[in-house]
Amino acid sequence: MSPVKHKINLEFTSNHSISELLGDRDELIKFIERKYNVEIFILGDDLEISGKTKNVKEATGLIKELAFQVNLGQQINKEKVSDSIKIMENKSELKPHQVFSDSIIVNSGKKIKPRTGGQKKYIDSIRRNTIVFSIGPAGTGKTYLALATAVEALKEDRIGRIILVKPVVEAGEKLGFLPGDIYDKVNPYLRPLYDALYEMLDIEKFQQYRDMGIIEVVPLAYMRGRTLNDSFILLDEAQNTSPEQMKMFLTRLGFGSKMVITGDITQVDLPSDRQSGLILVKNILDKIEGVEFVNLTSKDIVRHELVQRIVDAYKEFDDRIKK
Repeated sequence: MSPVKHKINLEFTSNHSISELLGDRDELIKFIERKYNVEIFILGDDLEISGKTKNVKEATGLIKELAFQVNLGQQINKEKVSDSIKIMENKSELKPHQVFSDSIIVNSGKKIKPRTGGQKKYIDSIRRNTIVFSIGPAGTGKTYLALATAVEALKEDRIGRIILVKPVVEAGEKLGFLPGDIYDKVNPYLRPLYDALYEMLDIEKFQQYRDMGIIEVVPLAYMRGRTLNDSFILLDEAQNTSPEQMKMFLTRLGFGSKMVITGDITQVDLPSDRQSGLILVKNILDKIEGVEFVNLTSKDIVRHELVQRIVDAYKEFDDRIKK
C-alpha cells in the first residue's frame, strides 16, 4: 500500500514562526518522524506528512497542537514534545497546551509546570481544597508539586510556615540512639524533601527559613499535641502511617492552613499485621467537603520511561497474585 500524503497549513502570529516548531536543525520534526514512522517535508510555513494513514493522522494532530502552543508563547523543546505525545496518547481530558499553561513560581521566578493531565488536576485540587490526599506510584510528582505549591504560597505571604512531616518507620526504636539533634537523627529519611527544597529555595535560603522556624522538617511522632495555624503542612510517605497516626495528624489542622498528604499504597513498610492509615482514610473522609482525593497513575510518571514500565509490570504481577 502506497503511503498517504497530507499537507498542513500552519499559521503563526507575528511574534512566532515555524522555526520554533522545527527546533534547532529540525531536531523536533526529526523526533516526530521517528516517533510516528513518517516523513515530514517543510514547504515554507506549511508541512507535508507522508506515511501510513494512522501514523499521518496522529502526527498531524500533534503538529497542530504544537503549533498552537507556539502561538500561545509556550516554549517548545524535545521534553515538551514528548510530554505532549504522552498526554494525547493517554486521551487526557485536558489538551497539552491546557496542562502546560499552568505554572508554580518558586525561587527567583523559576517556574515549575505540570507535565501530565493528572499533575495539572493535582495542582488545581491543592489550590481549591483545604486537605488533599495524593495517591500514586513513584515518579508522579506527588511530593515535588506539593512542595512547589507550598513554596509559592510562602513567597506570596498566603501562609506563614511550611511544615514537612514524614513517618520514620525504618528508624523504629533506634532513632533515639543516633547522634546529633532531631534534624541529624532523621536526616537520611527526610533527604528527598531537603533535595527538593534546595532546588526551589537554594541551600542558604532554606537554612535561613529553617533556623527561623519558617520551615520545619519533622518526623510524624513530633506532631502530637500541636495545632498549626497559617501553615502549609505536607505529610509524605503517608502509606506508612497507622490509622491512629493519620487521625492524629489530620487533627493538627489550624485556621488558615492547608494540608497535603501523599503516599503510594503499593509500598507500605508497616508490619503485615498493621493497617495503613492512608488506605483506610478514604472510606472515612471521602464525602467531606474541603477534602479531595487525587489518584495519580503510571500515566503520570515523569521519570525515565522504564519507571512507568516497571510500575505497570509490578501492578500486573500483583493483580495475578490476587486472582
